[in-house]
Amino acid sequence: MLMYPTIDPVALSVGPLSIHWYGLTYLAAFALFLFLGVRRLRHEPYASMSGPRAWSRKDVEDVLFLGVLGVVLGGRIGYCLFYKPGFYLSHPLDIFYVWQGGMSFHGGLIGVILSMVWFARSRKRSWVEVADFVAPCVPTGLAAGRVGNFINGELWGRFCDPSLPWGMVFPQSGSMAPRHPSQVYQFLLEGLLLFVLLWLYARRPRRLGEVSGAFLLGYGVLRFTAEFFREPDSFLGLLPLGMSMGQWLCLPMILGGIAFLVWARRRQPGSPVPQQAVAGR
Repeated sequence: MLMYPTIDPVALSVGPLSIHWYGLTYLAAFALFLFLGVRRLRHEPYASMSGPRAWSRKDVEDVLFLGVLGVVLGGRIGYCLFYKPGFYLSHPLDIFYVWQGGMSFHGGLIGVILSMVWFARSRKRSWVEVADFVAPCVPTGLAAGRVGNFINGELWGRFCDPSLPWGMVFPQSGSMAPRHPSQVYQFLLEGLLLFVLLWLYARRPRRLGEVSGAFLLGYGVLRFTAEFFREPDSFLGLLPLGMSMGQWLCLPMILGGIAFLVWARRRQPGSPVPQQAVAGR
């Protein structure tokens, strides 16, 4: 079994200013989104759009800016509501203490969806078209976030068989028994694997809503699976049916992904190209 390598969470200190690795992983996530978003402009149907509906680098930058707000605000508010509602109702000012940690992916997702709706309305586009554009650019950012979790030595896994070659001891967990390095599992599953599958899937023209549906379904299934190896939050434990909060929050994503895919195929049975693309040619 392996020992968790103690890593200083502070990457760089300049006087009173400290730059944390976790913050740098967020910057990496946003940089990767911009890099992939610009390349997404070459994919159909976006590459063939012209006129007012055409996508540009400025659109990618604007989506990123609004997405950052959605991730930060939604992630924080979602954590407070989903995981510790009682505590934050009693200590409302602690909601603003973001440096103490506490972010929720599912809350961040809601925040990003709201930001995409705002962007779509300002550009007179369908928000589903915007979601289809954004979805393949997201998983690398999720992977970067899991790297930050590992560096911080947080969100460790459940106990595993001592004979597991990659079983890891996290002393900060209060136990010297080996655990699953669930941060690595999530990095590989909902980060790298989801990115490869979704990027390849989205390279070819798809019906409106299919790429968004594939993201929701893919992330929901992969995160649900990874949660079997991740230690549930100590203040929540396992919930009804022996599932963690993360798994319960994944169920609406899985159902939503299936609904998107069914809706896309029923709405546009004949053509894989979104109607917006046809109108913009």
